Order: sequence, then C-alpha cells, then structure tokens
Amino acid sequence: MKNLEFGNGDKLPILGLGTWKSKAGEVRKAVYWAIEAGYQHIDCAAVYQNEKEVGQGISDAMGDGLVKRAEIFVTSKLWNDSHRHEDVKPALEKSLNDLRLDYLDLYLVHWPISFKRGVGFAEHREEYYTYKDVPLTQTWEAMQEQKSAGSAKHIGVSNFNQAKLKELLAMAGEKPEMNQVEMHPFLPQEPLVNFCKENSILMTAYSPLGSPDSRGERHKNDPKLLENLVLKSIAQKHSANVGQVLIAWSMSRDIAVIPKSVNQGRIVENLKSTELTLDSEDLKKLAAIGTSHRFIDGSFFTGSQSPYKSNDLWDS
Repeated sequence: MKNLEFGNGDKLPILGLGTWKSKAGEVRKAVYWAIEAGYQHIDCAAVYQNEKEVGQGISDAMGDGLVKRAEIFVTSKLWNDSHRHEDVKPALEKSLNDLRLDYLDLYLVHWPISFKRGVGFAEHREEYYTYKDVPLTQTWEAMQEQKSAGSAKHIGVSNFNQAKLKELLAMAGEKPEMNQVEMHPFLPQEPLVNFCKENSILMTAYSPLGSPDSRGERHKNDPKLLENLVLKSIAQKHSANVGQVLIAWSMSRDIAVIPKSVNQGRIVENLKSTELTLDSEDLKKLAAIGTSHRFIDGSFFTGSQSPYKSNDLWDS
C-alpha cells in the first residue's frame, strides 16, 4: 500500500478504516477484520464514543499476532470541550486509556470550535467559549507539549480553513502536520489542498463516500454521491464499484482516505481500491462532475446560540 510521509520520515498508510458512526457492538469486530485484511491505519475520535471498543479490536488483533504496535497507525481527536490548555492532556490520556495504547501516532484538534468542559454538543450560548476566552493558539501550545512528551508522535487539525491554519503557522514551534477535512468529487477542496501542500501539511479525506448514512430529514434532499452517473460509468469501466472509485480518487491526489464500514466484505472491498488506478480521462471527468455539495456543513456549530460563524470553519 502507498504511504504518505511526515517531515521526520514516519509513514502513514494512505488508506485507513474510519470509525465515525460505527455502533457499539460492531466496531470491535470491524477493527479486527480490517487489521486481519491488511489495514494498518485506524482513525478514531473521543466524540465517536466508541474508542473503548476500537481499543479492544486493536488489542485482540495484537494478541492474535496479526499486527505489532509499531506496525499500526492510530489517530484520535481532541473534542471541543477540551481546548483549554489544562484540558488537553487529560483528554489525550483518556483516549489512550480507552484505546489501550501508550501513545497515539497522530492527534488532531477535531474542530476550531470551543465548548465548556463536559459539554458534548453545545446548544446554548453559555455552553460555548469564544476565541477570546480560549484562543486556538492556547490549544495548539498544549498539543505541542503532548508531542514533546511523546504521548502523540504527530499532531494536526481537522476541519480547519486556511485562515485558521495561518494562525497556527504563525506560531513558534511545531506546525500542524495534518488537516483532516471532508473531501470527495463533489467537494474537491482545491484551494485548501494547494495551501496545505505549499505548507507541507498532509491531508486526510473524511466522508469520502458522501456520508451515505447521514440521510435524516435535514439531509433528505442531498445529492447522492454513490448514485452519480459519472462515477457509475467510471466504476463500470474498471470493473469496480463506485466506492472503490471514490477511494482511489483521493489516493490519486496523495491524500489519505478513511472510509467507514462495519461490514467485513465491504472492508475488504475498500482495501482493494489500492489496486485501482484512475487514468487521466477518469480524473478529467471527475473534475468536471458538475455537482458541488458539502455534506457535513457544520451548521450544528453555527446556529443562533453560537458565537461562531460559517467562515470560522470554511473558506469563503
């Protein structure tokens, strides 16, 4: 499998297993199956509320001799209620304890949004901190300390736009090594991708299949990426499925990709995307796909009770 490389030479397998929305009772087996199939990259987050089961899956796989700790790359993320300097270390330690690990390979600031301690999803103004209360630079200082302490080998961010990245890049010390954002042919994020490449920041694509499990009332009219005719024709051409084409598209851009699945057959199918090479004609068709849509719009953080606006999340 292709790897991406950090500045110090450490490698990140370009394809990983995502665990967002993987339910209790399912994700432990999914992680085990993924490692058994050959995955060496697992993406987690505290807010997914399943890190204990993810950790059990990793532990099971290591106990059965499928993988050694040094052979698996594990990412987790700092939730919005732990952005104060004094809260970062305890949040990271909890993830390590839940995952049964001594260190993380990569730790990310999940969103550039700050809640008060213990708030899962803020609904009222008093549950939020502002940038004046808790500057992103304060959070990033604490993240750097955790890297220096060896609790995380690499540190980065998720859902950061260019303006927020520039804020961190202007600081002394470690720069963000990763930016994980929603990315697929409906949202190729070209300006952000170019900015990150210019600043030697690696990228990971989440929701690479268009978040097909987010089909509640609010999303019932969203375009369906997996049903797009351009993608279907490319999949047919390569005797592949649409999901494999979407995963291969991210890999063709040297962007890590973390499709989520708890189905053993689909986990194996997704891994076979590493054998699919899209040609220049395919990439031109995908660049001209004609649909633009962000599935995870962040509106749950920018409502009337929030001090944050959409331009705190996305480039205009």
